[in-house]
Amino acid sequence: MSTSPHWSLKQSFAERVESSAHPLTSYLLRLMEVKQSNLCLSADVETARELLTLADKVGPSIVVLKTHYDLITGWDYHPHTGTGAKLAALARKHGFLIFEDRKFVDIGSTVQKQYTAGTARIVEWAHITNADIHAGEAMVSAMAQAAQKWRERIPYEVKTSVSVGTPVADQFAEEAEAQDQVDELRKIVPRENGTSSAKDADGRKGSIVSITTVTQTYEPADSPRLAKTISEDDETVFPGIEEAPLDRGLLILAQMSSKGCLMDGKYTWECVKAARKNKDFVMGYVAQQNLNGITKDELAPEYQDEETSTEEEAQADNFIHMTPGCKLPPPGESAPQGDGLGQQYNTPDNLVNIKGTDIAIVGRGIITAADPVAEAERYRRKSWKAYQDRRERLA
Repeated sequence: MSTSPHWSLKQSFAERVESSAHPLTSYLLRLMEVKQSNLCLSADVETARELLTLADKVGPSIVVLKTHYDLITGWDYHPHTGTGAKLAALARKHGFLIFEDRKFVDIGSTVQKQYTAGTARIVEWAHITNADIHAGEAMVSAMAQAAQKWRERIPYEVKTSVSVGTPVADQFAEEAEAQDQVDELRKIVPRENGTSSAKDADGRKGSIVSITTVTQTYEPADSPRLAKTISEDDETVFPGIEEAPLDRGLLILAQMSSKGCLMDGKYTWECVKAARKNKDFVMGYVAQQNLNGITKDELAPEYQDEETSTEEEAQADNFIHMTPGCKLPPPGESAPQGDGLGQQYNTPDNLVNIKGTDIAIVGRGIITAADPVAEAERYRRKSWKAYQDRRERLA
């Protein structure tokens, strides 16, 4: 068991990009350097209007916006102009990723449908989601398959138009091929017995009564953006970095900050194994400590597990860690210990510098502040300073 800090704790976010196995992880690490932010806002508000307003105001200070769509009254499910699409536009405008805190836990076929279908269609607007793997590692693989199938459908959008009516010569003037087709139809009118003639049985000349035209066009999705809204203003893109890739990522819920949490060392070790097996989809963890390079003996020494990771696999870890329960005290006051409802709080320095998380998740500390914008900036500065202090301490 290694006693020295894992290499990912010593490197800068920019340096870790080179060793990242997931395109979205690489993007997030670069975004953090560009914005000098490792802050996630947990936007636990109650209405769609509050959510969008908060995201727009605080967006410049954060790199991740964490949502609970089922918490929101008035969530609009329209795929192009609804709440998810509007959040996606704000993410492009301010430079942050959307993390839907869904905590999937079910059999594989069920989570696939919950993730890609249903009313919310989470995969279409959320870059990141998470899972509680008490249902087993197979659900992680199932979600990865669903995300990949969704991704494969993105390169081209198929648009179909149907027109029905009696053709007029002028309608075909611009297309010679279409004109030729009409001329041929005027010469030959199908009969019920399968033969054709220029005249019907009663001697009348055949004519075209109606034509149904079905047209399909394939438009390449050159820009890796999410569903567009109807407003041109929503197409503003954050400067300094390209738009986020269309790849989707999963965070495994390995540990929680609530008092009395039943996620023990055995469960966390299974999370680590699942992450290492699914690096193409798993970006990292929601956890209370840094799990990169960790071994079974460190988490669950008494757990008899025949399947384990090699030292090489452990050293290759470069997973992103996000940790909730971050709260700063008001200037001049001591840090709060909890909220009386089971949540236990930590300061950015304790989470990022000491425990080794990458991104601090803050909710009520910002949302309930008298000035959420100013408070978000205070958290951003403190969290970034904790990251710099960690690198200096471990150098």
